[in-house]
Amino acid sequence: MKTVDQISFSGKKALIRVDFNVPLDENYNITDDNRMTAALPTIKKILNDGGAVILMSHLGRPKGGPEEKYSLKHIVSHLSDLLGQQVQFADDCIGAAAESKAKALGKGEVLLLENLRFYKEEEKGDKDFAEKLSKLGDIYVNDAFGTAHRAHASTAIIAQFFPNAKYFGYLMAAELQNAEKILNNAPKPFTAIMGGSKVSDKIELIEKLLDKVDNLIIGGGMAYTFAKADGGTIGTSLVEADKLDLALSLVKKAKEKGVTLLLPVDNVIADAFSNDAKTDIAKTGKIPDNWMGLDIGPETIKLFSKVVEESKTILWNGPMGVFEMEKFLVGTKAIADAVATATDNGAFSLIGGGDSAAAVAKFGMTDDVSYVSTGGGALLEYMEGKELPGVKAIND
Repeated sequence: MKTVDQISFSGKKALIRVDFNVPLDENYNITDDNRMTAALPTIKKILNDGGAVILMSHLGRPKGGPEEKYSLKHIVSHLSDLLGQQVQFADDCIGAAAESKAKALGKGEVLLLENLRFYKEEEKGDKDFAEKLSKLGDIYVNDAFGTAHRAHASTAIIAQFFPNAKYFGYLMAAELQNAEKILNNAPKPFTAIMGGSKVSDKIELIEKLLDKVDNLIIGGGMAYTFAKADGGTIGTSLVEADKLDLALSLVKKAKEKGVTLLLPVDNVIADAFSNDAKTDIAKTGKIPDNWMGLDIGPETIKLFSKVVEESKTILWNGPMGVFEMEKFLVGTKAIADAVATATDNGAFSLIGGGDSAAAVAKFGMTDDVSYVSTGGGALLEYMEGKELPGVKAIND
């Protein structure tokens, strides 16, 4: 694996694709800076070598050009604090202003470019746009695992302009190494925990995991599709009505492969999708009309937690309920506790980005698991066996 450890950046300008797509509140304060802190080791390595750093990232989903709320200028102050030095800002990512600022950059200095997605060419993977970006640095470093599954100009196309000077940053390398631990020779028993709202989002991953895991736990909104497929009543719970046959086929495949498939046996139900709703406990498949399942119930927590705590390898992707609401976070918190206990007992636990990472962070348990991925979609695609354009571009 070609990483930044294999080169000295002394006297060089490193153009680094980072993933600073961080959440901002209405006053442009960063509410979670994990993606920024994750990039610090790579940035510091280059600065310590005597190199200069040019950072490029996207933020949000701007529609058709610059938008104030998606400007990366809002994160400059915090990034400066994290690095312990003033970060310069270019109010464009290409063109004369960006080029002159990049050219004037001295060793040990850092420049942040404006949002790449202010240009539609970024997401289109436009070669000319990629070439313009490439003019800003001597060496290309991709440290943005969260966008590695996108063939965008700055994540994949740009690498061709650095045929002998392209490397993975520390974050990218760690993400790939930790995913590989799960995919190859994972210590047994291996338990995968799948949550979230849709079976269809996870189908390819589930099918791939059935060849590897000993236990597959399914919770969250997707569990109600399984309950409905089994002939149960689910009230107004989330369901993918066109995926009932798919759910049944997954149950059958798990049985054929000797995988223990665990589904909720009871649920916390509510009469409305609200923290103020009336709640009750219902057995799976016995949710009354006009009620919805919003979390796993106490018996399910016991069942799932026991399996997780006895595991040696754990992959967790997706919450057990609507953990954003205080009333419905108990199941997700209990699973986080079980994963932490297993990890403390020597298990390897990988938290698969997205909502799972947000849940672990919310409960202050990021340091209690082995690794928290910064890329939900990218990790899923990598584990499904798909080639990630951002990875291929460096390896080619």
